[in-house]
Amino acid sequence: MATLHTVNKSPFERNALDTCLRLAKQGSGILFLEDGVYGALKGTAASEKVAKAAGEHKVYVLGPDLAARGMQEDQILDGIQVVDYAGFVDLAAEHDRVNAWL
Repeated sequence: MATLHTVNKSPFERNALDTCLRLAKQGSGILFLEDGVYGALKGTAASEKVAKAAGEHKVYVLGPDLAARGMQEDQILDGIQVVDYAGFVDLAAEHDRVNAWL
């Protein structure tokens, strides 16, 4: 059963991303939203582990939350797909369950 993991906290403030990456089974989806979008950025302390995770999971970032923080799509790591709110709903419907990492 596939799980969509949502990470809404910055990886520089909380350990939600590390916990998610440690416990997510291969093939799960991971969605960065709210302050979690900082985890999708290139050139940060989290970039290497997120890039590795993108090889094992489908990784997404919520575009409106990127824009709300003044970031552009070209600032995110390769292999991460940008989705809008409708895409978020589609992801939730496509997965058997959603696990929010707070």
